Amino acid sequence: MTLDEPDLARVCDLLYRQTGILVPGNRRAFVERRVLERMRATGADALPAYLARLRADADGEIQLFVNAFTVNETYFNREEHQLHCLTGSLLPAVTAGRSRSDPIRIWSMPCATGEEPYSVAIWLLEHWATVDEWEIEIVGSDIDTRALAAAEAGRYGARALGRLPPALVSRYFTAEEGTAGFPSWRILPELRGSVRFTRRNLVDAAGMAQEGRFDIVFCRNVLIYFDDASRKTAADSLFAALRPGGFLCLGHTESMARIPSRFRTRRFPEAIVYQRPEDAHA
Repeated sequence: MTLDEPDLARVCDLLYRQTGILVPGNRRAFVERRVLERMRATGADALPAYLARLRADADGEIQLFVNAFTVNETYFNREEHQLHCLTGSLLPAVTAGRSRSDPIRIWSMPCATGEEPYSVAIWLLEHWATVDEWEIEIVGSDIDTRALAAAEAGRYGARALGRLPPALVSRYFTAEEGTAGFPSWRILPELRGSVRFTRRNLVDAAGMAQEGRFDIVFCRNVLIYFDDASRKTAADSLFAALRPGGFLCLGHTESMARIPSRFRTRRFPEAIVYQRPEDAHA
């Protein structure tokens, strides 16, 4: 079975409305392959029947449809310069004049399979001398429920751990018997318990707002999949998610340059980040 161009257009439109992701023309084969896999899994013999099932969403198929298209390419200590910036510049700015009783909140959105928020937790333990003096809340969120389940399990292969020094792997992970003969490591229970995972959608402003406000948000390598309209919606949600004076870290290929932005660009020695001004209104 194949999908004709009008069928593909309907699928891409549904994906866009659900996630904000705009599928380029050279990715249509990928879309066709994934939707046909979901159709086979559900027993749908034609696209109209499958789309009707998605619209009804009586069995959670819309979430499985979304899961099929997400990209979860990540690893520990990705874009390490931002972690240097976190402890070298951002946290000193966030904590200046702050009471120790006021929690520091850090959000990884999207967090994929958890490497990023766990990297933040490990980095703070290793590189922030006053970490034990503060109450720190780290939240990882993603639209993909499969990725979130993997994040909560905290099991990783050699590729995900490739940029972590062996000493840190020994300190924060336990070796396990992997699948198909490949080695596997599981992050320690204490560290797994230090990160809370939730399902959130960048283009769902109401859902994003339910997480409250954060001091620092990592939102990396997702806006590149959005068009200008989706990017503006996401930027507005991220702005609202920050406390006044809070910081947003984007991926190295991303910026707020293509959309009107209320963020202030900050150039620190370690990285360029975006700040919600102290006097900015919601």
